[in-house]
Amino acid sequence: MEVNVDKRVARARELFLAGYNCAQAVFMAYYDLTPLGEDIAATVSASFGGGMGRLREVCGAVSGMAMCMSFVVPNSKPNDLINKKLNYAAVQDVAEAFRQENGSIVCRELLGLTCQKQEPTPSKRTEEYYRKRPCVELVATAARIVGEKINSMNNLK
Repeated sequence: MEVNVDKRVARARELFLAGYNCAQAVFMAYYDLTPLGEDIAATVSASFGGGMGRLREVCGAVSGMAMCMSFVVPNSKPNDLINKKLNYAAVQDVAEAFRQENGSIVCRELLGLTCQKQEPTPSKRTEEYYRKRPCVELVATAARIVGEKINSMNNLK
């Protein structure tokens, strides 16, 4: 199945600007490729925003890409080493593409923060918030990388 990457990127941006976190915006832009409904997709990806619960570790957009790869290259059996390897390889591919474009996959590094973690209260989404943070562009980049990965994998079949 070929995906329209531009539409997915636009949807991810729209979701982020509506208030969803980075992980949610990326994952929900592709939720229709999963057996999940939109509400469940938003719920399972909610904890990965802010570099996982505002710990400022792996960027939520990167986590959203990894969640997408779980459905694109599934591995649901604990001892299926072949599919586990294929899934991990897909995750590493999209994460490396993101790192190449942005210099890091770590939230605090992408945001230029020095703190290891922040208190759990999320920042209000104001004009100032969007001016100071590159998150909407990181979400768009992640959504594009996922779409390109999906399309390249489909072309191999």
